[in-house]
Amino acid sequence: MRPRGGRKRKSRYYAFLSYSHRDEEIADWLHRELEEFQVPPGLAGKLTENGVVPKRLTPVFRDEHELAAADDLGEEIEAALASSQYLIVLCSPDAAKSHWTNAEIELFKRTRPDGCVLAAIASGEPFAVDMPGREEEECFPPALRQRYDSRGRPTGKRAEPLAADLRESGDGRRLGFLKLVAGMLGVGLDDLVQRETTRRHRRMAWLAAASLAGMAVTSGLAFTALQARDAARDQRREAEGLVAFMLGDLKDKLEPIGRLDALDGVGSRVLAYYSKQDASELSDAALVQRSRALSLTAQVADLRGNLDVAGRLYREALAGTEEAVRRNPKDPQRLFDHAQNVFWVGDLARRRGETAQAEGAFREYGRLAGQMVAIQPDNLKWRMEVQYARENLGIVLMTQRRFAEADRQFSSALGPMESLASIDPANGDYQKEVSNVLAWLADAKRAEGNVDDAIAVRQKQIASLEKLTGAEGSDVVLRQQLIPAHQALGVLLTSRGEIDKGIAQYELALTQADRLISVEPTNSLWTDMAASVRLELARNLQSLGQRQPASAQLNAGCSAVATLRARDAKVARWRTLQTTCFDMRARLAQASGQKSDALRFAEQAVRSAQSERSGDPVMDRYRIAGTYRLLGDVRTSIGDRGGAEAAWSAGLGQLPRSVTERPWELSERAELLRRLGRADEARPLAERLAAIRYRSIS
Repeated sequence: MRPRGGRKRKSRYYAFLSYSHRDEEIADWLHRELEEFQVPPGLAGKLTENGVVPKRLTPVFRDEHELAAADDLGEEIEAALASSQYLIVLCSPDAAKSHWTNAEIELFKRTRPDGCVLAAIASGEPFAVDMPGREEEECFPPALRQRYDSRGRPTGKRAEPLAADLRESGDGRRLGFLKLVAGMLGVGLDDLVQRETTRRHRRMAWLAAASLAGMAVTSGLAFTALQARDAARDQRREAEGLVAFMLGDLKDKLEPIGRLDALDGVGSRVLAYYSKQDASELSDAALVQRSRALSLTAQVADLRGNLDVAGRLYREALAGTEEAVRRNPKDPQRLFDHAQNVFWVGDLARRRGETAQAEGAFREYGRLAGQMVAIQPDNLKWRMEVQYARENLGIVLMTQRRFAEADRQFSSALGPMESLASIDPANGDYQKEVSNVLAWLADAKRAEGNVDDAIAVRQKQIASLEKLTGAEGSDVVLRQQLIPAHQALGVLLTSRGEIDKGIAQYELALTQADRLISVEPTNSLWTDMAASVRLELARNLQSLGQRQPASAQLNAGCSAVATLRARDAKVARWRTLQTTCFDMRARLAQASGQKSDALRFAEQAVRSAQSERSGDPVMDRYRIAGTYRLLGDVRTSIGDRGGAEAAWSAGLGQLPRSVTERPWELSERAELLRRLGRADEARPLAERLAAIRYRSIS
């Protein structure tokens, strides 16, 4: 493989290595091989069509940091591209989808039309976009597949980039690497391979001679072995110190940015280090660090919606910290690390509707927090853990419909949390958790029917978050909390009949969500939040008769729901959002006079609700009842009174007896009774709702 010659300019870098940070392991290898490669003496200094063959292929520029969420590559990257003789693109399906890798190729081709672009295929398949059914395997970024003219302008014509195949199914790493080098040097591959083989044979001969000579100094080897042992121990200490930095300071700096691939890279590198060691022989510190890395990669998998993977990693991390606690049960830091994994296992179970498992995990979390405080009573961090445990117990009580008890639990946690946060105002985690407790407290008060109090608590939460985020708001966790806060305040305002004010809050929530998603489009939590807000906004717009904007929000929200369900169809919340999609499509079709579509979507909503298993069977039944009410309304609009009454009766039959009902659930019962002509039974329910000034827009 030979690149074309051309006019040369002075280059500060011999090559620029462009890659997706998800391919960091092979990028490390390739960068190291390029920097360490010594051109065979017989080739160095020769004149080829690519110029004079250098002795070394250095320096090679490689961006080792994640690019920020900006519109351009940054001055350092642009300058490096402009001063590099070659651009090497490490090609894979991840690289093909990487915005930044493609941008680097585009810039190099535009500004360096005389430069040479070489492809190193790590995985995937070149030009798979042209193979029906294999499009996802494409490894060449779009700019690499397109020709640019001598002025650096895209031509729209297909390019055939010079490529070295590093895949095992291709040339393999070594031969592929030599092909890459041959292409840069402008020499034949055979010439390069033969000379490297000769050099390797010469090295082996020297080693053999050295071995014979070494037999005369066997006594010195024992001393050397001792030195090697000490050096290995020092290297291990240094490596574990680096691991501690990666899982500590580096992770803490990366988390607020929100780039999942950067966080995943930290965890993966640490796990790769420990994978080469026997887990049963790890030191106490190494055992804890390995568990922290597992927990970090689990959190990334969790945020990407890979809940099965996250659950497996959390459980593996939990086993590690459990062993660490067994070795030293009086170490509060080990108790803390173990408590975190206990929490994540419980939280994942809660979100999957496995409430019994969640409750057990949260109670164990509280027990561990109590042990930590008993060992070190003055430690603010451990004292805050006790409040976290109270908060999570309140969450479990909410799922059990013990709303007043949950209110008291959240209230009991809020005061101490605010006090601890005021003692340590620089601790962002404390400030964020105060916001979380305010959110749960508002939800508990709303469930009790104390709407005015709930509105006040939500407004307090939003004011606190906006103060913490400031004008720039670079901390994604704080920005993330603003999304459900604005949405919940919108729901509260619309339940007061203040629909315009509610819509304004939904729009503020969407602004925050869209901003975060632009940073990390694969974050399933942010996608979930945005979808939920859009569906709520669509409902309110439809209630005002604004069908076109309502339809736009509905389509966008349901498209996001479909994406989420494709990642994991087991997630209860995403199944719930799908039911909402069918429900809203039926309402919009009915409002538009599309009666057959309205009936079809209403029936789909009923089937979808019936198939849901959110982990809260009582709430599931109210959701089913709501879809039956809608189906009855649609049947009435087409003149099927008998079918309508059957649907309403089925809906009423779903509603449980002797449970504490939240206002919107009380409203559901009242609406079904009223539709069935049972006004006497509906009246006291309506009066209770009027007393708390609750209004439903559905």
